[in-house]
Amino acid sequence: MKITPSAKVGNFETGIFSELANRKQKALREGKDVIDLSVGSPDMPPPDFVRDTLVKYAKDPTAYGYTLKGIPEFHDAVCSFYEQRYGVHLEPDTEVLQLMGSQDGLAHLATAMIDPGDYVLVPDPGYPIYEASVNLAGGVIYPMPLTQENHFLPQLSDIPADILAKTKLMILSYPGNPVTALADEIFFAEVVSFANRNDILVVHDFAYSELIFDDHPQISFLSIPGAKEVGIEFNSLSKTFNMAGCRIGYAVGNQEVLNILGTLKSHIDYGVFYPIQKAAEMALTSNLSLLSDQVNVYEARRDALISGLAKSGWHVPKTAATMFIWARIPAGWKSRDFAYKLIEKAGVTVVPGDAFGKQGEGYVRMALVQPVERLTEAAERIGAFLIDYQIVAQD
Repeated sequence: MKITPSAKVGNFETGIFSELANRKQKALREGKDVIDLSVGSPDMPPPDFVRDTLVKYAKDPTAYGYTLKGIPEFHDAVCSFYEQRYGVHLEPDTEVLQLMGSQDGLAHLATAMIDPGDYVLVPDPGYPIYEASVNLAGGVIYPMPLTQENHFLPQLSDIPADILAKTKLMILSYPGNPVTALADEIFFAEVVSFANRNDILVVHDFAYSELIFDDHPQISFLSIPGAKEVGIEFNSLSKTFNMAGCRIGYAVGNQEVLNILGTLKSHIDYGVFYPIQKAAEMALTSNLSLLSDQVNVYEARRDALISGLAKSGWHVPKTAATMFIWARIPAGWKSRDFAYKLIEKAGVTVVPGDAFGKQGEGYVRMALVQPVERLTEAAERIGAFLIDYQIVAQD
C-alpha cells in the first residue's frame, strides 16, 4: 500500500525545532554540554497556589468528564483580568472563547474564517503557525515586512490596493515573536482605521502581554476605540503564569468571529480538563503582583545575556519585551549556518531567523529560558566562538 500525505501537508517542511533538536541530540551523544536557547517554553513553574488548585480538583473523581467549553468561572476570570490589567471591558458570555492554548485558536481561525483564494496579511518575520494555518485553509499569504528601520511595524500604506481587495484577515503580534517589538496606541488606532476602510478582520496575538520590560505600558489591541468591531485578540496562560503544558488560553473581542470559531471548535474537541480550568481561574484572579516579580527575573536574564555578548563585541539592542532576544548576526553568515555552527562548536542552541520568514534572514532568536548563570556561560561560549572564527560582530 502506498501512503501519501495530502497536498497541503506534503508541502510542509520538517519544523526547524525538530532539526535543532536532532542537532542538539547529536552534540549530547558526543559528550557536549548544550545550553538550549531555542524553544520558548518557560523553565519556571506556575505559582504554588495554581499547582495546589490543580491537585485539589484532580483528586475529585467527578472532574474527569468532558467540559465541552469554558466554565462560567473561567470566562468571568478572563473578564476580570482584562479589566484590571488593560482597562478592557468584556462580556463573559459573548466576548470570551476558551481555547486549548492560543496556538490552538490561531491554528483553526483561518479555517473558520477564510475560503480558498482569500488573502491574509501575515507579519514577516512571524510566528510559524500564522503561515501554516493559512496554507492549511487554502488561503494566500501576503507577507508584511517587519524591518528594523521601521521599528518592526508593518507599513500598511505599502500594501497594494488590488491585494487589499482580496484580503480577509490581517495577523499582528505585539509584543512580537520572534521580533520583540512593541506597538503603541497610535499604531493600533491606525490599524483600526485601516481595517474599517478595507473590511479586513484584525487578529492580534497577545501571548506575551505580561512580559514587558523597562516600565513600558501593556497595551491590548482591544483597548483602542472601535477595535472590537474589527478584531479579536488571542491570549494565553502559558507565558504569563508558566502553564504552557496545561494547554489553556482564550480569544476575546468580536463576538461574531468568536461564535464562528467556537462553532468550528465544537466539531473538533471536547473542552479543557476541568481541574486545569479551575487552576487557570485561580491564576487570573490572584494577586497579580507576582507578575512583576516574574518580569524582574526575565529582565535580569536579558541584561545578563546582552551584556555578556557585548563583552565579545556582539552588541545587541535591549529587547523591550517577551522571553526572547532578536539579534542581528555577524556579517558574512547565513542564519542557519550560524545557528548550526553554534551548536556544533559552542554547545549553544538558537533559532535561525529565516525559520520565521524571509525577513528573518540575518538574525537569530535566543530564548531567555535559562537562569542567569547559564545565560552568562552561553554568552562566554558564544564569545569564544566569535574569537575562534575571527568574527567581528555588527551592531
